[in-house]
Amino acid sequence: MSVRQDELLAAVRAAPEGPAVLAVFDLSAVLDETPPPRRLLPRRTDPVARVLLDGLRGGMDDGRYSRFLHRACTTLAGRRHEEITAVGRRLFRSRVYGHLYPEAWQLVRAHRARGHTVVLVGEQTRYQLAPVAEELGIEHVLGTTLDTDSDGVLTGQVRGKALWRGDKAEAVRAFARARGLDPARGWVYTGNAGDTALLGLAGHPVPVCPEPAPIDAASFRRRRNPRPVDYARTVAGFAALLGGASAGVLVKAPTRRRRAMADGLMALGTRATLATLGVRVRVSGAHNARSPRPAVFLFNHQSQFDVIIVPYVLGGGVTGIGKKELTRNPVFGPLMRFVGVTFIDRSSTERARAALAPVVDTLRSGLSIAVAPEGTRSYSPEVGPFKKGAFHIALQAGVPVIPVVIRNAGDIAWRNSMIARSGTVDVAILDPIDVRGWDPADLDERVEQVRLLFLRTLLDWPEPDR
Repeated sequence: MSVRQDELLAAVRAAPEGPAVLAVFDLSAVLDETPPPRRLLPRRTDPVARVLLDGLRGGMDDGRYSRFLHRACTTLAGRRHEEITAVGRRLFRSRVYGHLYPEAWQLVRAHRARGHTVVLVGEQTRYQLAPVAEELGIEHVLGTTLDTDSDGVLTGQVRGKALWRGDKAEAVRAFARARGLDPARGWVYTGNAGDTALLGLAGHPVPVCPEPAPIDAASFRRRRNPRPVDYARTVAGFAALLGGASAGVLVKAPTRRRRAMADGLMALGTRATLATLGVRVRVSGAHNARSPRPAVFLFNHQSQFDVIIVPYVLGGGVTGIGKKELTRNPVFGPLMRFVGVTFIDRSSTERARAALAPVVDTLRSGLSIAVAPEGTRSYSPEVGPFKKGAFHIALQAGVPVIPVVIRNAGDIAWRNSMIARSGTVDVAILDPIDVRGWDPADLDERVEQVRLLFLRTLLDWPEPDR
């Protein structure tokens, strides 16, 4: 049978700490080989982006790699290093990020937590590898280097050797030798069948395959592009949201209380949406959603459908804080206004603070708040830096903060996509954190401790409620 993810993570956690342990990830073990094919790209797509995307496709043989490298050299020749770097970053954030394996993120994070020296390696150019490494927090990148002149203009030549097959292993060996590291004490993860030399370097070689994987290989979930059925299901899901929301308001209309109608809207609207989309939600710590109240609920933000998941698990008596741009969303905008969401202008710190001032009164009135402290959706399961606004609000109102950790939301819908897939989302509602004794002078450190709590939970997931 294939190697289980929890077994891999347990082995990493049991490994010695410190930078003397090397963990090498080939790009094929980090990125699924299914970016959109060339024929699906807009005709006016930048030729630089096209050639960089071509090099990310898996299953290359000697001939395909040689042709890719030739196209890359000729297409990029005469362009500045900074320009290609910017294109690579934009390409990652528009078309590539959704194909990152969540399992790879977990393993990279586990190695980083042990203080290991983590390296991303690939036969691709650094323009393709660097954005992936940046998102995963990997400091060291080994890839094929394209030559530049003294002005930073690409010459159309490869500097040194292209890192193909055995030369990739040699580059890792040289990296380790220069830092006094022994690869035999470390790990190598690769999804390339031809990387036998690379795997042979490590004491812990880990072949990676999309599920189902063969014996002795790690099985990662394939990151597929949306299918026609996903588009149809999403349209039906939005219809269910509107229908369920309307029904929720009508059911509570006899009370003539707006808050009761808002709670009915969220309860029936979210339930109908998730059922239609085929999304199952498993919850750990559901009791923390009910008490204490009011509270500031903090959730990590990766998917546009988090605005469905969060109210579903928290139940009634909650409103939120969102970016002003959401008011333009034809579906979510009107619904969020009805339930009393506070919209803030992120382009102006002063206007954002002014908009948040009434939220303290909202909490004191007994209504809880849900907010994403990252302030934006992430491109991977990584939890970005937290803004302090939600913590200031909790301090002023004298209410606890309660972490709501969401896992797999990026599998349901990618960061920039409104198309949803069926699947399972896990939510862990952690114990309340009393902030009343916090010293504002120590707020940065306290906020970072809460962020790290999210990361630890994502790496060591609790059992769901029975």
